[in-house]
Amino acid sequence: MTITGTHIAYLHTCKRKLWLFARYIRMEHDSETVHQGKLIGEHSYARRSEKYTELEVAGSKIDFYDVGNKVVHEVKKSNKVERAHIAQVLFYLWLLEQEGIDGVTARIEYPKLKETRELEMTAESRQNVTSWVSEARNVIQAENCPPVINKPICRSCSYFEFCYAGEPEMDSEESAS
Repeated sequence: MTITGTHIAYLHTCKRKLWLFARYIRMEHDSETVHQGKLIGEHSYARRSEKYTELEVAGSKIDFYDVGNKVVHEVKKSNKVERAHIAQVLFYLWLLEQEGIDGVTARIEYPKLKETRELEMTAESRQNVTSWVSEARNVIQAENCPPVINKPICRSCSYFEFCYAGEPEMDSEESAS
């Protein structure tokens, strides 16, 4: 199975979401949060598509790649799951290295927050990415779906209704953990 940036991001967000997504159970098409994120990406940097290239590497799509400066640009709606964003972007840098493109850096941009995060590949990140790819494969190949994580982030997840169908409503104590 080809592991993509989405798989790596979901590994760091929710293993259940990763497992379901890998089985083509996709809920993002109905998600208002996903739709808002796409609009922010498209409209925050409207002229970017004229300057930078969309790049597909080993099944992963990198929205904006500045070939001249060797910079991956990733636009995100918020930094609530920044750890997942960082992992996804480091995975992109790793993929580019696998293709023989060295010295690429990355910039995660949060236009609504007016924040950016600069990243570069290090020996430690390479090891982490290799470990994440292996872990993602293990989660995906598991026979059983991982359990619901009951985190506050669940409420804004596109899989929320799927995961909590028939379950009692999350109470405030559970959502605070």
